[in-house]
This record gives sequence, structure tokens and C-alpha cells, in this order.
Amino acid sequence: MSGKVLRQAITSQRRHLLTASALAATHQGCEAAVPLLVGVVIDEAVATGSWPALAGLLATLAAVFVALSLSYRFAARRAELAAEEAAHELRLRVSRRVLDPRGTADAGRLPGELVSIAVSDTRRVGAVNGALPFAVAALAGLVVSGVALLRISIPLGLLVLLGTPPLLWLSHLVGKPLERRSAQEAERAADASGLAADLVSGLRVLKGIGAEAAAVERYRRISRSALAATLRAARAHAGHDGTILAATGVFIAAVALVGAQLAASGAISIGQLVSAVGLAQYLLGPFQIFAWAGGRIAQGRASACRVEAVLAAPAAVPSAAGGGAAGATLRGAGSALRLHGVTHGALDGLDLDVSPGEFVGVVADPASAHDLVLCLGREVEPTSGEIVLDGVPLRNLDAGAVRATVLTAAHDADLFEGTVADNIGGAGTALRTALAASCADEVVSSLPHGAHTAVSERGRSLSGGQRQRIALARALARNSPVLVLHDPTTAVDAVTESRIAAALRGARAGRTTILVTTSPALLAVTDRVLLLRDGRVEKIATHADLVDTDAGYRETVLS
Repeated sequence: MSGKVLRQAITSQRRHLLTASALAATHQGCEAAVPLLVGVVIDEAVATGSWPALAGLLATLAAVFVALSLSYRFAARRAELAAEEAAHELRLRVSRRVLDPRGTADAGRLPGELVSIAVSDTRRVGAVNGALPFAVAALAGLVVSGVALLRISIPLGLLVLLGTPPLLWLSHLVGKPLERRSAQEAERAADASGLAADLVSGLRVLKGIGAEAAAVERYRRISRSALAATLRAARAHAGHDGTILAATGVFIAAVALVGAQLAASGAISIGQLVSAVGLAQYLLGPFQIFAWAGGRIAQGRASACRVEAVLAAPAAVPSAAGGGAAGATLRGAGSALRLHGVTHGALDGLDLDVSPGEFVGVVADPASAHDLVLCLGREVEPTSGEIVLDGVPLRNLDAGAVRATVLTAAHDADLFEGTVADNIGGAGTALRTALAASCADEVVSSLPHGAHTAVSERGRSLSGGQRQRIALARALARNSPVLVLHDPTTAVDAVTESRIAAALRGARAGRTTILVTTSPALLAVTDRVLLLRDGRVEKIATHADLVDTDAGYRETVLS
């Protein structure tokens, strides 16, 4: 799977990579030319005592050094640009996939793990582009060295040209354990990161139930596992580099030994021997580059597999046939909603009808309430049955059109880092109505800078009740044709809840509203209440009638 992601990361930056490879190859060619020129200086200037020849050759050497310096500098810039742009594009793809309106069936990953994939793994994949131009240049340097050595001596040239492929094969072979252990390292690090983010977000709950010690012990175990995986990867990396350097050293020694024997026998001159030994020493550079690039590529392949797992995760809800109906096919102001035989999780053949503009309450056990909100929000596809919006089944609508018409607001909705105004959105009358209906205007007036007060990540700088009221204001400010509210007032006091209930109906006048709650204050202002038991509608009546006639309902909402 990693092949597709790597190919796309490379081909998307082919212009930068070709330029970087050409510049890096120029650098390596100049590096290989230096020992050749030194040999020529010895044979044609030092040995002959020619000062003009010496001056000309030294000027040539200076020009070569200028060329290799500039070519390396600009090659490194282009390679780094290709690496950063590829990583950035991949981060955007991962972010778009995670935020896809159709959702994702890859629900087994914690948010922190997804962040690790979007940041660390994409960076490793992009880093392959930073290594490839230098690997290509190293290969070019080997070819130049081999040709040069062939001109000096056919045995020396053949030794280099025939010895290089086995060394490259060895580099690939010893890179396999590194790739495997790099994947394990990234996976364990992501697990630790995900758990850390999860524990921090639930810190108050952990303290409330006295579970800090258990949480710390759990994180310690995962952290130790991540450390062990990191050490195994480091050992694999050291073994990879050590093996390549050892094999390279033996190879260079063989080249130097053969060159010395040829010089002793008079087959090559002293200058050619110096060139041959210099080229043998130069070969260490390309092989070190191969070791470095091989490690980068092995890590990139491992990370690409993790990125591909996110990108290839199936959608939680299927795409509508033919792209789905557009949002313009829906009513707009207040939409009709109908569920027929919906089965999912705790829901068992649920039938439910809500007329346009109706204000309806739904009382259900927590599991059924949760599954109902998921289905209405198009976050999951029901196992059976269908949900119809304005006469059009949701499966025939584009996910974006559904989200624009039906807004589901969870009771534990998070706030984002920024100001209160940024979190709520909206403007003018709609914003003022939303603030008043949710009693969030009181929250805003109590903050030091009003609506421009900064909110920390997930709204942790606010109390639970303040967060919930601002989240409710955000949902109301959208003015969606259909609004599904799931327990929107669980963290506010009874007086405030009664005030919200009184204002909520007026704020949603003419628009369809479904309140999934057990709050008697909210249920009292609804047109009717649907009582669910065992995943199905058991009774439909007003709140007052159900309180009078149904003992189970009284126990649920009044206890």
C-alpha cells in the first residue's frame, strides 16, 4: 500500500526533484573530478616543473570547487523544498480525509494518533524527496568514478563498476529490518501520543473518580512500549549504517590495494595512483549517502503504510449515487424528516415522523439516543431501513447537502481555541437571538473581554455550563432547517435550563427541531414527545400526558 503514497509524493514534486538531482549530480561529478585533477597536476605540472601548467590547473581546481559548492547549496534547497511541499500536501490529504463529510469507518484511532500520522508520518514520507536527489547524485558519482578509473586502468574501473551493484543490494537487504522496526516505532509513538491526548482531555473526570493512578500506570506501560520500539529502531538504524560502512570500507581498501599494485608494476603513473586512491576515498561519500538515503526511504515506506491506512479507510456512509441530489432540492426553512424501519445498534426497526417546523422531543435510553443522533447526523449508515429528508432518502443526498440541512449538536461538543465569537460564528440578529436563547449572553457579559475573550483548547478555560451554553449558541446561530439537540443543558443549573427552554422554541420558530433529552423543562415546551423503548417508538403524546399516564416516563424524566 505504501507504494502508491510514495509514488504520489515523488511524482507531485518531479520538477523540484529533477532540478535537485541535476544540481546534486553536478556536485558529485565535481567531487569526483577533484582527485582526477590532482593526479593531472602531479603528472603534468609537478613532475615536469611547468609553472604555467600548474597555474592553469590550480585555476581549474578553484572553478571546480566553486561549482561543487554552489551546486550543492541549490540542490539542498530544491530537495528540502520538495520534501516540505510533499509533506504539506500529504498533511492536507490526511486532514481532508479525516474531515470528510461522509465520515470514516477507521474509528479505532485516537485523535492523538491521527495527529501523529498527520504530522510525523507525513514528514517522514516527505523526507524521502529530500534524500532521493542525493541518492541519484551518489549513483552518478559512482558512474563518473568508474569511468574515470576505467580510463586509468581497466581492472580498477571494472572493480568499481562490478562491485557497486552488490553493495547496493546489501543496502536494500539490511534496510528491511529498519523499515519493519521503524513502522513499529511510529505505531507505538502514535499510541502513546493518542493516549496522552485522551488522558489530558479527560483529566477532570479521572480526578473526579480517583483514577489518576490507574491512568498513569496505563500511560507508563504504553510509554515504555514506545521507548522499547524506539530503541529497537535505533539499533536497526545503527546496524544498517554500520553494515554499509563496513562493507564500503572493505571495498575502498580493495580498490586502493589494486591501484597500489598497478603503480608498483608500472602499469599506471604516480599521478594516476594518487587519482585512484583519491577516487577510492571519494567513494566513501556516495556509499554513506546510500546508507543515509536507504534509512530515510525505509522509514518513509513504513510511515507511508500508516498514512495509506488512513487515506484508504472506507467512508462511514456511502457516497450518493451520481453524486447525490443538491442541497437546492431540500425545503430550506423547515424540513420534514421520516425514519422507516431504522435499525442500528440499539435502534430496532425505528419508525419516526417529524413534520416541517415541528418541535419534537425524544426520550430514550442513552444507547438508543446516541445511535439515533449518529443516524440523523449521517455519521453512520443504518444497518437497515431508511431516513428520508423532504421526500429524499439520505443515501441519495450528497453528504455535504445533508450536513447543510440537518445539524446534530452533541451534548459534549468541544470548543475550539480562539475567541468566543470565533466559536459561535454568525452575525447580527441571528447571533443575538442565539446568544439570548442559549443564555450564552450572560456568559459573554461575565467574561473579561466579552465575546472577544480567548478560549483555550476544547474550551477548558470555561466551566462546563459555560461551554455547553456557547456550544448551544453555536448550533442555534447556524439556523439550520433541521436541528437535532442531544441533552443540550446537562451542565447548567435548573433556573438557567428553564430560561433556555422558554426561549428555545421561539428561536426555532418555523424550523424543525428534535430534542433528544430527558430534561422535563425542555420536554415541556415541545409539541409532542416520542417515548422510545427497546429501540422503537412506544408512545407518542405531550409531555404532560406522558407524565400523567406513564410511570416509566415519570421515573425517567422526573427522577
